[in-house]
Amino acid sequence: MTSTTTAQQTAAPGLSAIRASAVSGAWPAVRAVLLGILGLVAVAGLWEGYKAVAPEKGVLIGKTRVLPRSSDLTMPHVWDIVKRLGEPVTSLPGAEPLWRVVMDAVVVSLKIAAAGWLIGTVIGLLLALLMARLKVAEWGLLPWIVLSQTVPLIAFAPMVRSWGAKFTIGSWQWEPWMSVALIASYLAFFPVAVGALRGLQASQRIHTELMHTYNAGWWSTLRRVRLPAAVPYLLPALRLGAAGAVVGTVVAEVSIAYPDGIGRMIITYAGQASGDPAKAYAPILGAIALGLIAGGFVALLGLTMRTYRRGEAS
Repeated sequence: MTSTTTAQQTAAPGLSAIRASAVSGAWPAVRAVLLGILGLVAVAGLWEGYKAVAPEKGVLIGKTRVLPRSSDLTMPHVWDIVKRLGEPVTSLPGAEPLWRVVMDAVVVSLKIAAAGWLIGTVIGLLLALLMARLKVAEWGLLPWIVLSQTVPLIAFAPMVRSWGAKFTIGSWQWEPWMSVALIASYLAFFPVAVGALRGLQASQRIHTELMHTYNAGWWSTLRRVRLPAAVPYLLPALRLGAAGAVVGTVVAEVSIAYPDGIGRMIITYAGQASGDPAKAYAPILGAIALGLIAGGFVALLGLTMRTYRRGEAS
């Protein structure tokens, strides 16, 4: 009996340490969720607070409006926006609820943004590998990569749509969503290329020299030293790339009049705001959800590489 009691007492601290470790490991995720909810509550509070104290015509300095109008037509109450999501999208019999129509558009845009992000990530990684391998490639390509982001996207998108419409291979034709995905990849590849290049060049010299003493080739050094060292730089780049893909998708859908995504829905419902102001905010909430889903996916991807995330770069 005495030996059994002693063994239980000995094991108890170990079990307590395991429980404490599990709680401390789960706390960052719980804290992130709580902070997200607190942020939503704060935004809703600021919205209603401004609506309560601001004049309906907004704040004017001379003839310049510096703060927006607070009328129900311009800023409906938060609860009216939430209530509108559960109502039919139109007054026609059998119309689907507004939230479902918005989520269908979000799914369409999410698929296109995912394709653009994947293409941009692959292109960015290949460019980063090339520039890390050849210094002359970095000197020649990096300025052009930076310069590429100065092109106005809203003017570039219709050109891509026009070029794609003329691109056919046999019976295969270029689909409109491919133009949107290409534009999304155009914004996604830049942070990935720059971030991955910085990460590949961040490995400590002593480690690369050690691999050299082992007579390891460049690809072996890349796999064992440079890629693990690049993870703290690559993950923020992937998050920026995901955000760029979402922005590129929404802007491209507006620019080329792609009808099925959330971007075009924002424009369509904005035109109906005079008669149904709460409805106009539904696709805006959908676009926010699209960005959160994209960011959440990259966060989950980062969990698979948590071993190498120490000292993650900003």
